[in-house]
Amino acid sequence: MKEAVLYLFPTPIADNDLKYSMPAINLELLQRCDCFIVEELRTARRFLKKAGYKKDFDEVEFFILNEHTNSQDIENYLNPILSGRNIGLMSEAGLPCVADPGSMVVSLAQRKGIKVIPLVGASSLMMALMASGFNGQNFAFVGYLPVDKALRVKRIKELEAIVFKTNQTQIFIEAPYRNNQMLESLIQNLNSTTLVCVGVDISMETEQIITKTANNWKKTKIDLNKRNTVFLIHK
Repeated sequence: MKEAVLYLFPTPIADNDLKYSMPAINLELLQRCDCFIVEELRTARRFLKKAGYKKDFDEVEFFILNEHTNSQDIENYLNPILSGRNIGLMSEAGLPCVADPGSMVVSLAQRKGIKVIPLVGASSLMMALMASGFNGQNFAFVGYLPVDKALRVKRIKELEAIVFKTNQTQIFIEAPYRNNQMLESLIQNLNSTTLVCVGVDISMETEQIITKTANNWKKTKIDLNKRNTVFLIHK
């Protein structure tokens, strides 16, 4: 019997034609799986339908992995592989395991000696970095910054210090409904010449990836509210 594997399927970060964000081989490999680990069942099924998945969902096994999942339950998620069935792990959008809980499953797979196959797909983080003009050889994704305003300002200044000391690009994200506050915190607290890149709606028709100094951002009108956005800073 051929060895069963854990496939890591990137999913689109915009609701457009899959040919723009997913290689054809990924669509073929989806057909080899009848088990999927997903963040949200409805969006996972919608994606699979759009991708031309041919199996009846009544015959497909889904495991839910999100912030509400009990860590003890995850121990059983890979059991189908032990009986020869491939599993597909999917993020809600973008790359699995990057700013995504899928890393817990992959860590378990590595401990169990299960073969893990990552697949190519869109990443808003990397696409923003590519288009920013910032250092792409030394960068860090630091996730979310603190919600508390004072702590957020403190963290912004820490990241700026790293930029100037090490020439390392700093990449981070925010909850979409707090994006405008994040941009305001950046332009009010960074040095006026520090560069800020905002990547918004990446891979959508409304995509904007703009790099300006903190001072020039003060003269720019842009509404980021409830839009998927990546922030980057550099010198």
